[in-house]
Amino acid sequence: MGIEDILTSKGRIRVIKVLLKYGATNINTLIRESGLTHRLVNKYITELKEENLVTERRYGRLRVIEINYQNPKVSMLKMLLEE
Repeated sequence: MGIEDILTSKGRIRVIKVLLKYGATNINTLIRESGLTHRLVNKYITELKEENLVTERRYGRLRVIEINYQNPKVSMLKMLLEE
């Protein structure tokens, strides 16, 4: 998935913006800040993990999603999405 494909979904962009704002956050914060449903946020997280744009850590039932700044696509997305 290229940058163009990532930017084709408004929901995916919302999730990325929240992650860029916080760096790492839990799923509930992503849902609340993006205004998306749990199912959609889960879908976008899975897609972003497949592209190595985010990583996920689990602490019991708590899921922490973190933006992967080591991926060069993240730097490009950050530049494009800065407000």
